[in-house]
Amino acid sequence: MTQIDAAGILDIALAGTSATLLAKKWESAMLVNVDNDTLRRVLNNPDAMAAVERIEGWRALGDNVIEIIINKSDEVKKLKDKVKDKDLTEKQKKELSEEEKEYKSKRKLVQEKLIKFATRIPAFMYLTDFRKNTLQDVITKLEPDLFRAVTGLTVEDFDLLIRLKVFNTEQMNQAVFAFRRYEDASLSYTGIDSHEGLTHYGLYDTVVARE
Repeated sequence: MTQIDAAGILDIALAGTSATLLAKKWESAMLVNVDNDTLRRVLNNPDAMAAVERIEGWRALGDNVIEIIINKSDEVKKLKDKVKDKDLTEKQKKELSEEEKEYKSKRKLVQEKLIKFATRIPAFMYLTDFRKNTLQDVITKLEPDLFRAVTGLTVEDFDLLIRLKVFNTEQMNQAVFAFRRYEDASLSYTGIDSHEGLTHYGLYDTVVARE
């Protein structure tokens, strides 16, 4: 549950969401995938590894963080499949618990860095004036230099991570739609029509009717 003030209620009435709820969409863990299969695809692709290492704060996670997460989680799973808890000594249980905590902690840190990158995308959308175009086209064809300046990644970097399913495009479509509606409703409330005659919103990789 999220507490909403009077301004938030007005936002929801006008735009279908509040600033707080909109921010939560762009900070949602559902925007990114950090399961082992996804991490393996990144690890096995040198260009993808170079791309994630350019994400702000990534190097602070330490060397070989993805490899450590995969290896330790696989080791823990194999051990759990091999023996039942009742067959483990207290020392083994403790070691297993510590290993599990370590890789889960590192996985969460990786997730947080990817989400932090995703939160740069609304800033990019604020700075671009294209509304009917999909965000994918704006990033790759219309404003690639601006995208790099705002996010720190090139078009090629981002496109590769999308293809490897690091980012969830379905969730991103929903977040972009919420952003578009909130932005337009906020401007309309002040008497401004930012894009006269706009009939469609460009989401991440699709276009939908405005109303």
